[in-house]
Amino acid sequence: MASNLPPIRSSSDDVDPRPSRNAPLRLARLGATFLGVSVVSGVLLAGLALPVAGGIGLTAKGTAEGFEDVPSDFKTPPLTQATQIFDAKGGLIAKVYERDRTVITADQMSPFMRHAQVDIEDARFYEHGAVDLKGVLRALSKNAESGTASQGASTLTQQYVKNVNVEKAGDDRDAVLEAQRKTLGRKIQELKVAIKLEEELPKEQILTNYLNITYYGNGAYGVEAASQRYFGKSNKDLTVAEAAMLAGLVQNPSQYDPKLHPQAAQNRRDVVIGKMLENKHITAEQAQEAKAAPLGLNFKAPQNGCITAQAGMGFFCDYVRHVVKQDPAFGQDSAERKKFWNQGGLNIYTTLDPDKQAAAQNAVSNNVRITDSVSAAVSMVEPGTGKILAMAQTRPYGLLEEKNQTVVNLNVDAAMGGGNGFQPGSTFKPVVAAAALEAGVPATQEYSSPNKLEYPTMKTCEGTWRNEARPKTVVPNESANEKGPYQLKMAMALSVNTYFIQMEQEIGLCAVKQMANKLGITTKASGKPLEEVPAMALGVEEMSPLTMANVYATFAAQGTHCTPIAITKITTVEGKDVPVPAGHCEQVFSEKTARALNTVLNGVTENNGTGAALSLEDNRQIAGKTGTSDHKRAAWFNGYTPQLATAVWLGGPKGGVEMRNITINGKYRAEVFGADGPGPIWRDAMNQALRGTPKQSLPMADIPDAAPSKADPSSTGTTTGPTTTTGPANTADPTTPAGPTHTTDPTTPAGPTHTTGPTTPAGPTKTTGPTATTQPDQQH
Repeated sequence: MASNLPPIRSSSDDVDPRPSRNAPLRLARLGATFLGVSVVSGVLLAGLALPVAGGIGLTAKGTAEGFEDVPSDFKTPPLTQATQIFDAKGGLIAKVYERDRTVITADQMSPFMRHAQVDIEDARFYEHGAVDLKGVLRALSKNAESGTASQGASTLTQQYVKNVNVEKAGDDRDAVLEAQRKTLGRKIQELKVAIKLEEELPKEQILTNYLNITYYGNGAYGVEAASQRYFGKSNKDLTVAEAAMLAGLVQNPSQYDPKLHPQAAQNRRDVVIGKMLENKHITAEQAQEAKAAPLGLNFKAPQNGCITAQAGMGFFCDYVRHVVKQDPAFGQDSAERKKFWNQGGLNIYTTLDPDKQAAAQNAVSNNVRITDSVSAAVSMVEPGTGKILAMAQTRPYGLLEEKNQTVVNLNVDAAMGGGNGFQPGSTFKPVVAAAALEAGVPATQEYSSPNKLEYPTMKTCEGTWRNEARPKTVVPNESANEKGPYQLKMAMALSVNTYFIQMEQEIGLCAVKQMANKLGITTKASGKPLEEVPAMALGVEEMSPLTMANVYATFAAQGTHCTPIAITKITTVEGKDVPVPAGHCEQVFSEKTARALNTVLNGVTENNGTGAALSLEDNRQIAGKTGTSDHKRAAWFNGYTPQLATAVWLGGPKGGVEMRNITINGKYRAEVFGADGPGPIWRDAMNQALRGTPKQSLPMADIPDAAPSKADPSSTGTTTGPTTTTGPANTADPTTPAGPTHTTDPTTPAGPTHTTGPTTPAGPTKTTGPTATTQPDQQH
């Protein structure tokens, strides 16, 4: 009996060998839809542990009981922002940032911007909760039809949560990659936060946070930085077309970069404009006008970091960065201080005087070329406050060595971004004089000051230094004609090496070291400890120009030493004050000593002193000291008026250039001294810096000149100890002075006979120190 049913066929019967184009698509669509519904209704509901009303929670703002509180980072994210550094007159030195962002409020944003971003990213933002179920299904269907993942389904709130996680990762590349990983577990975690966030924050605040955190390409984070980057204006001033272009960048900032791909950017902008019209946020006329408008870019390239500073201020800018990252006032440890700096959003007001900075920069630039084998550096400090007023050097701040740029700040110690410093030469001799005067040595003290002298035995803080080299180390004066006796005033004016070695022996190395410490010289520029060796008096231990400028500022301030300060005030972008370290000032030697030093150092710049050619254009009173190091590798002039102390260094940036037979600024020089190398730089800088300011006099002491005496013309050989002009020869120990004659100090009332400075308990013998048989030119 025949059946009316169709015959049973195998799955291969009558199969068209050409596959239907629609069948797989239908299957894919059904599969995708099924998967989407399964994920949303199954995995998400289970994974998120939604309550019974979970369906409502996905489509509208609903309850989310059982979730933890949203971390505060998501409510008010600690967004990194740009920090601005200002000079003392309010001028911008530089803007520095990890991410260029300026956080603004909703009312500081263009309404067009807010509408455009919502319309293109999440048009139903105000209708759904953290998850848009309709959007998920629509995206799955469209992606199935196109065979690509061209349409996403993340809501604006979900995108915001992800951006916060990336922001929190900071500059940790691994953490950033982890925050961006597309895994089910991470998606669930982000959804949990997004759902709770929708419950606790109004939609308007979520949108504001989103617009402040999102990346818009070309280094611009947030809508305000993006507006400034692309259009050179504030976000609140954007037109419809401009707002639409920015909103369109978010999906792919590189693909729609208006500088690199202007047509793609314009096409994307027009899509956004269409969405704004579709959602009735602009009129048809506005849409037509916006689409007809050109992109109208006014692009401002990113200006980040100290490298953007003008007028040579980059090195000071970098110094400020080191201050913030190292001073305990800005965090208990280095990690906390680094976070404080990287977080940004600060307005840092500094001590840098733009006029004095210009004076210093002009002086170094006009006297030394950036292509010369040597460089120059200038630091200016205000006496009595420690304020750093200028910091300049010949070679510009930058990373291109082929253009003679450098990021090494030659004005400061290694710990603050500098190198290992330079031997200050004879500019250290006033430190010895200050120690001696404080120890009671009179300003009229006379020593035999032979032309050459074997380094004598000296007391240290912990023992005794002895000249045990064989042959014994000898220190010479600069010329064969320099032989004593000399008193302090003339010895300083002529920079007589042997005089200061004899003075140093009388008071002991410990007294010199202690005075150096009081003046802010606690270590070498490299950070290594100071060495108690006789050559200390001749400036063999490397210092930085800023350190020496501050020493001379102490002389100018009548013995008041202040720690150098660069920052006067810091506020956050919200206007809150951040505590800054206050300058610490204290009297480190007496005003009597200060007056004597002023008189002695003023003598260096007058008559036959080594700095006599350095008088200023208005003939105001100055004081200072020249210095030249071993083998002419560094030359200095440090000087001051009551208002300003300036230190100038000249030499090879890495310390290895001997300034003999050298061309500097196009002029050949047989050799360089402190007076004719750095001296003119100092004079030019001070002339410009002080022009138009009131003249002030230095408090001086009445120190009579020494009576004329005839030195023995045959006394050009080496003396084994600091002999005196009167008194019996010391036959007990040729390295110990016989007790030099101390004439009455006219600055001190008559009193008991002076005895030598503080003694040090005997201790182990120390043999460290110079080993050369002759100590070279440490003098002028």
